[in-house]
Amino acid sequence: MMLKTTDLEKTYEGPRGELKILRGVNLELAKGDIAFVIGRSGAGKSTLLQLLGGLDHPSGGRIEFKGQDISEWDETSLAEYRNEKIGFVFQFYHLLPELTVKENVELPSLIAGEPRSKRADQLLKRVGLWERRDHLPSELSGGEKQRAAIARSLINEPELVFCDEPTGNLDDETARSIHQLIFELNREGQTFCIVTHEEEFARGGSRIFRLHEGVIHRIQN
Repeated sequence: MMLKTTDLEKTYEGPRGELKILRGVNLELAKGDIAFVIGRSGAGKSTLLQLLGGLDHPSGGRIEFKGQDISEWDETSLAEYRNEKIGFVFQFYHLLPELTVKENVELPSLIAGEPRSKRADQLLKRVGLWERRDHLPSELSGGEKQRAAIARSLINEPELVFCDEPTGNLDDETARSIHQLIFELNREGQTFCIVTHEEEFARGGSRIFRLHEGVIHRIQN
C-alpha cells in the first residue's frame, strides 16, 4: 500500500469541550488508484486530507506512507514529503497573483532547489495552457486556473496527488472538463486521492469511501 491509515482520529479543543472530527478512520490507497472520499459538507473530508498530506497532526492513530508513519517525522522530513512526494490541488486554486501561469507551475520545483522549466512547459501543454503560460491568474477563467493548479501539483513528479473539492467552485461544463483531465492523468499512471461532495464525479473511482460523522465506510473496492 502506498498510503494507509489505522484508527486515525482528530479532536479539537473548543469552548464547549472536545470536538471529535475523525473517529478511528481506516483506509488504504495503492499505487495507480484514483480514490474518492465523499460526504456532506462538514463531514471532516478536508480535515482528513490535511492529515494525510502532513499539514496537520492527528490526535491518535497512524498514517503510513509506503510503510513509514509520517506522524513520527520531523518538520524537515514532512516538508520534503509535502513538496516532493505528494501534490495538492485545492478548490480555490491558491495561485500567486503576481506570478505568471508558468511561474506558478514551476514554483514547487524552485522551492525544492531543482528548477524544472522544461517539465513546466510539458505540463502546460498537457493541460491545455501553453498559449496562456505568460498570463497572470487574474486573466484566466476558473477552469484555466484549476488546470494550472493541477499542472503545478505535478511539477515535482509526486507519487500521490491530493485534491480537495477540485471542481467545487466551477460550473458544470467546466467541472466535467476537469474531471476528464484528472481521469486521463490517472490512466497515464498518476495516483489520486480526492475528497468531494460530487458523487457523480466519484463513480469512476477505483476506491470510494464515504465519511459520515467522523467514521469512514468503504463503498467500493
